Amino acid sequence: MTLRQLRDIYVSRLVDLYPENEIVSIFKIVCEDLLYMSKSDIMIRGEEPLSHLKEEILLRSLETLLAGTPVQHITGIGHFYDHEFKVNEHTLIPRQETEELVQWILDDHKGKQINSILDIGTGSGCIGVSLGNAFAKANSLKSSTKIILLDLSKNALQVAASNAEAISPEVNFELIHQDILATEKLEPFDIIVSNPPYVRELEKPELHKNVLDFDPEMALFVENEDPLVFYRKILELAKDHNNPLVYFEINQYLSKEMKQLAIQLDYKHELRKDLNGNWRMMKCWK
Repeated sequence: MTLRQLRDIYVSRLVDLYPENEIVSIFKIVCEDLLYMSKSDIMIRGEEPLSHLKEEILLRSLETLLAGTPVQHITGIGHFYDHEFKVNEHTLIPRQETEELVQWILDDHKGKQINSILDIGTGSGCIGVSLGNAFAKANSLKSSTKIILLDLSKNALQVAASNAEAISPEVNFELIHQDILATEKLEPFDIIVSNPPYVRELEKPELHKNVLDFDPEMALFVENEDPLVFYRKILELAKDHNNPLVYFEINQYLSKEMKQLAIQLDYKHELRKDLNGNWRMMKCWK
């Protein structure tokens, strides 16, 4: 079979799980990450017959996709901010919306020297490692600059450590196993950033099967009664610092509640929408 024929098989068989444009994107990811084909190869060589081995790889991957497995768990790679991050069942899959949060932070600190960054709930490390790498390339880091990657999951921290070493080995990353909700005090940081659990239990029916069945629950869900528990704790820990600057990814349905929380804790704040028009990011400062 040719690449184009296999792509058409993917589209016809996965149509009940994903929109067609997403299926095509998934097919390209499999070709890039498992067949090691470039984007141009995928476009140019669509009519060439594939080897039996490559055909088998694509067909086996299709069967796994039909079971609901995210493509990133098949390839072991999540693409984020022009880097390949290792991912597994212990980490959330990096998402495009989170790249916008990273870009906001970089834009705010362009040309500035960074002494310290804290990434709370780091997971795969995609936020903290991407920031460290970008700031290092911009010569914004000192030799003494430290970037803390904090998570409650030891397994997630192992993934983050591997990604930090692979993507930006020259940066001083420190990994800390800690429950932020049980933390009584934080040292000051130039930047605090977090994409904490924020999906309410009542929102489970809205989630795709590949999220519900494969993303770690502890990184996703909060109780319906107190969905802002992580945001409140982080802002309370940061409020006694001089000029605290905190960035969050937020639940699109709770932007008003986040605004009220910031006001209640005497923070100035700014909310931003993502490229899909959803309230997705927040910056808080004193």
